[in-house]
Amino acid sequence: MSGPGGDSGLDRAVWGALPLPALVLDRAGCVTRINPAAEGFLNVSARAAQSMGLWDLLRVGAPPDAALRRARASGAPLFINDVDIGAGRHAPVRCSLSIAPLGSDEDATLVVVTPREMAGQMMQDASARIATRTAIGMTEMLAHEIKNPLAGITGAAQLLSTTLGAADRELTDLIVSESRRIAALLDQVERFGNPARPDLRAINIHDVLARARRSAQLGFASDMRIIEEYDPSLPEALGDPDMLQQVLQNLMKNAAEAAGPQGGTIRLRSWFEHGAHLRGDGGAGARLPLQIEVVDDGPGVPDTVRDALFEPFVSGRENGTGLGLAIAARIMADHGGWIAVASRSGHTVFRLSLPLATAAEAR
Repeated sequence: MSGPGGDSGLDRAVWGALPLPALVLDRAGCVTRINPAAEGFLNVSARAAQSMGLWDLLRVGAPPDAALRRARASGAPLFINDVDIGAGRHAPVRCSLSIAPLGSDEDATLVVVTPREMAGQMMQDASARIATRTAIGMTEMLAHEIKNPLAGITGAAQLLSTTLGAADRELTDLIVSESRRIAALLDQVERFGNPARPDLRAINIHDVLARARRSAQLGFASDMRIIEEYDPSLPEALGDPDMLQQVLQNLMKNAAEAAGPQGGTIRLRSWFEHGAHLRGDGGAGARLPLQIEVVDDGPGVPDTVRDALFEPFVSGRENGTGLGLAIAARIMADHGGWIAVASRSGHTVFRLSLPLATAAEAR
């Protein structure tokens, strides 16, 4: 496949190395070529995409045709922010579009898609990980210092309750229960600061999904309808089944709590995505072709926390600890994987991307 600007080896190398989905259109708005990142994002081969209309590949509720015409007429690049794009088997993803005429061909237009999830999530960016480790180290120290006097308060309240009548014991019982709740939260903080390393091995991801679903339906998601949409031909993943079950249960619990007592629907999906990569600090791309989605029809992620959703102590719920998704992000990072979210009212999608079990052979 040649690059957008010509047939040279350098053009082809640059075109193939672009980490963002990119498409070249002819004067009629039909696709003439796409890069490997676009093949993965659209779940379509470059050959199959040729001559298709742009909006046949990128499903947009209100296609910005006027903006496309403006870019062609002015000869100047154009940037469109916050476009919900559906592609392949993806749920709609919030993206930005960059549209620019190609100087080497006045009839050609370059379209670059930037999914918001690729802007970087907490635990998947090196500088963010350093900042998080510093914050967690301080929190761990505070947790340790608080737990010692807290144990004394609990013991004193229990001792005092033996000398009180039933009416007054309500107050000491409240002190004990609240002290235990705070102690449990501090335990969670300490576990987050000292996570266990995953026991990576070849696993059937559908077995993990089945266990997580059963546990959820017998407990916190008993009011939810859970629909399974799996690709039964998926090869084995490289992962720790217990840790991945923890991630899935956390996502389903969040969906159930957001839905409230009236319940709702959770969809569990799996599929294989060719061309899905996670580009590291050195530019090398790790293949992450195994995709899992947890989709719910709840109210969506509040705008106030959306950009920091995977940071510790950030929560969209009034009584949330803000550690569940931070732990999920850390577990996925320790797997060499990826977690991303796309959310609007009535449709929230958390996607997990995992490596193949055969990836262990290359290490």
